[in-house]
Amino acid sequence: MEFRAKLKYVRMGPRKIRRVAELVKGMSVEEAMETLYYIPKAAARPLMQTIKSATSNALNAEDSGKMRTEDLFIKEIRIDGGPIWKRIRPAPMGRAYRIRKRTSHLSVRLGVDPKRVKAIQKEKAKAKTKAKSSKV
Repeated sequence: MEFRAKLKYVRMGPRKIRRVAELVKGMSVEEAMETLYYIPKAAARPLMQTIKSATSNALNAEDSGKMRTEDLFIKEIRIDGGPIWKRIRPAPMGRAYRIRKRTSHLSVRLGVDPKRVKAIQKEKAKAKTKAKSSKV
């Protein structure tokens, strides 16, 4: 099972966010959230927000069953460049220098431990059989 979340138009350059994202790639969700909480970089905040959203998506999915946060890990974090805002700064002798304000798009994919997936599927099968037997 995979669960996703996206955050678009983050007002920060992709290179700055990638530096922080490399630290938490492949970690469990709980470890990643703890790590990001203590990283003194501004990029940690939007990453935490996106991971929290993906976790919420996973826990509220219809087919998730009795999934817990401990079962989830970060499968992929992808940071792409968004549109660049172009601004002009006055320069000497009537010239103008261009300022490029970069934006980013974040996407996070969470995975579930394969052993846990089988356990969830067994729980669903049991629930279905109980529901059928109670109807009859």
